[in-house]
Amino acid sequence: MKILAVCLGVPETLPGRKAKTGINKHAVNGAVMIDEQGLLGDAICNRKHHGGQDQAVYVEGSLTLDWWAKELGQALEPGAFGENLIVEGLDNCAVSVGDRFMAGDLVLEVTCARIPCATFAAKMGDPKFVKRYVQAGRPGIYCRVLSSGAVSAGMPVEYVPYSGDPVTMPEMMATFGKRLSSADRTRYLAAPIHDKLRATLESEAL
Repeated sequence: MKILAVCLGVPETLPGRKAKTGINKHAVNGAVMIDEQGLLGDAICNRKHHGGQDQAVYVEGSLTLDWWAKELGQALEPGAFGENLIVEGLDNCAVSVGDRFMAGDLVLEVTCARIPCATFAAKMGDPKFVKRYVQAGRPGIYCRVLSSGAVSAGMPVEYVPYSGDPVTMPEMMATFGKRLSSADRTRYLAAPIHDKLRATLESEAL
């Protein structure tokens, strides 16, 4: 595996939207530093729902983007889904919480699936895209940064699967906002899930 693209965004206002967003990302040349807060120079405008240590980096697999390109009937430029990194040969459906991506000094750990929002639908120019994205079951991947490092397109990526019971990206999206069984809640809490989801599940267990 290798990094196919590193993408950054600047604050913009999408048609029909009032708030600024950094979802319009584009591939950049050269190395970009990534620390625990994400990519240096990348715009994150709504920090209530985006960014933070457990959503510092958004990753898309090239195989998933290829699937979407066929589904949408159009080529997808790097950053089309608002992703920061594109990893060659990666299928989002095969990724679980706790999986790690290592490139140079950078170490990323998967925390949760991308849940689509109205801003994403506006970017795609389709008010029904949130439903379409959920039905497709191929969500993007959010990661925390365990070790900072500079990355650039072409760098090799080592992929290390989580050793515990898996919580996959499609499963995370399918169960979003739903009450889990006791067994599933225990499995989720045993994995290094996003801190907000952990707090929710721990409160439900009381």
